[in-house]
Amino acid sequence: MPSEIIEDKTFTKITAETLSGYNNTYENCSFRNSDLSYADFSSITFVNCKFQGCNLTLIRLSDTGLQDIHFKDCKLSGADFSKSRDFLFEVNFEACILDNGIFYKKKNKGAKFTDCSMIEADFTEADLTDVVFVNCNLNRAFFSRTILKNADLRTSYNYTIDPDTNMLKKARFSVHGLPGLLAKYDIRIEG
Repeated sequence: MPSEIIEDKTFTKITAETLSGYNNTYENCSFRNSDLSYADFSSITFVNCKFQGCNLTLIRLSDTGLQDIHFKDCKLSGADFSKSRDFLFEVNFEACILDNGIFYKKKNKGAKFTDCSMIEADFTEADLTDVVFVNCNLNRAFFSRTILKNADLRTSYNYTIDPDTNMLKKARFSVHGLPGLLAKYDIRIEG
């Protein structure tokens, strides 16, 4: 079956099977209130698309193009973004559940994560230059050899980031975040 280009459509309350189609491209599309859990988005390209109120738990993203994608009020637990294409990769999240999400080696410069749960998310070797984390729960999120230059984590919480193994030049943190930066020293900060 030949690939299709689907443009300027709104999909509401659809299932994962609706989006099947090897090498299809969705451009300027909206996906709303849909259960797309366990969907296989392999080799599909999404350009300038919005997902709102969707369940995307454990979606497969092998060779998936994600270019200027916005997720709002979505559940993306276990999504492995590291398997998606690097070319023009850009994703932003608002009020999403990204627990156990994987961003291994992804470059997502300037992205914005707002009001997200990111428990045990993996940011190993990711480039998060200029990324803003607004009011995000980063409990047990994994940062190792992560580039956080000029990143803003002032309103986020529960993170543990080792300044010796991550690049934090000009990153911004609040005083309340100091315990997460000094955790490896096993010291007590009071006051």
